[in-house]
Amino acid sequence: MIEKKRDGGEFNEDEIRYLVDSILDEEIPDFQLAALIMATYFSGMSAQETSIFAEEMMLSGEVIDLTSISRPKIDKYSTGGVGDKSTMVLCPLAAACGVVMPTMNGQDEEFIISTLDKLGAIPKIKLEKDIDSFVGQLKAVGCGIIKQDEDIAPVDAKLYDLRQKTATIPSIPLITGSVLSRKMAAGAESLVVDVKWGNGSFIKDPEQAKILARSVTRVGRSMKRRCVALVTDMNQPLGNTVGTALEVAEAIELLKGEGPEDLKELVLKLGMEIVRLSGVAGSTLSAKQTVERHLQDGSALQKFKEMIQAQGGDASFVDNPDLLPKAKHVRKLPAPKRGYVHTINAGMIARGVHTLATDAKGNIDPAVGISEIKKVGTQMKQGEPLIMIHYNNEQSLEPALEYLKGAFRLAPKRPNPPELIIERVA
Repeated sequence: MIEKKRDGGEFNEDEIRYLVDSILDEEIPDFQLAALIMATYFSGMSAQETSIFAEEMMLSGEVIDLTSISRPKIDKYSTGGVGDKSTMVLCPLAAACGVVMPTMNGQDEEFIISTLDKLGAIPKIKLEKDIDSFVGQLKAVGCGIIKQDEDIAPVDAKLYDLRQKTATIPSIPLITGSVLSRKMAAGAESLVVDVKWGNGSFIKDPEQAKILARSVTRVGRSMKRRCVALVTDMNQPLGNTVGTALEVAEAIELLKGEGPEDLKELVLKLGMEIVRLSGVAGSTLSAKQTVERHLQDGSALQKFKEMIQAQGGDASFVDNPDLLPKAKHVRKLPAPKRGYVHTINAGMIARGVHTLATDAKGNIDPAVGISEIKKVGTQMKQGEPLIMIHYNNEQSLEPALEYLKGAFRLAPKRPNPPELIIERVA
């Protein structure tokens, strides 16, 4: 099989089933599996191969049955974004619109602070649940965000670990198979995908992002699932904050119909796709009105409170975000000269915050992060703050500053603002 894939061959259904079963039963040594992953990285897979592969990985573990819930079940997947709070907003927003959103979060890029890490800033919240409890929460509330159960697509977890170790994370068919197997096993009938490209993503080239978007929608269709993908810009952080508690507070703003324009736009566009796929809204205009209404009338915010309470968290902070953890120190990162913010390296911002917030054991300080981010195109005077840095540990400040200072480039001429959404693939 390694030779066949190395030479550009295509696996048949029996071969793929044998492969998945052998990985599940731990019959293939890691060195051979790593070789097969690398061969796949270079030779690729056809849509038919990827479809069979995703289906078999989905069936390698538990498949959650949500047929007892009559409402449509739609989930959202993102390739990972710096400052992206959209999942925290979209889950309760979808539930308010009458759509069930069963979100189980798997692993993210190592320098990206995950949605689970962000929600961990909420006092007492439980981010792990058994499957029966999770289904009960979906019936009662309509949404939930928890850690992926280890019985969901276990073969994918094994492959993901090896992909991290062999620098093959960007493999289009392996990403496609991973996303679809996990999301469908968790009970989703349809899927909205946010494919990010840029310096804050592992996908650096917009064309590669478009190829991945087409791959997920095409393979999803061959699995008889409806999928829509948006290709979005990740060349600067989303919103005005990066961290955990700071991002939760910004998500609450969005759920009140406020918040930064770029995040509003992303939530609106992804939300419209969710309600259209579900059949709750037919036309583009109807979908937009539905999403905007539930953001403005408080129903999405109420669902967020219900979700927090269902997961054991203290929902009082939703009405009073000042109760969230606060850092002891706040200092500005001054602009070194006059000019316009020309570029921001979102990946360096993420690494800087990660360095600032993470201790030697890998624990993330919920109070730490950055706020008031000046976006691309902002005119700056020398000494004005590019960002505000919230920190507790002086020792981690200096190494973090190396990343944060290097993330901003100023120039005398105003740049054209980047387009947030560059393609829609259905």
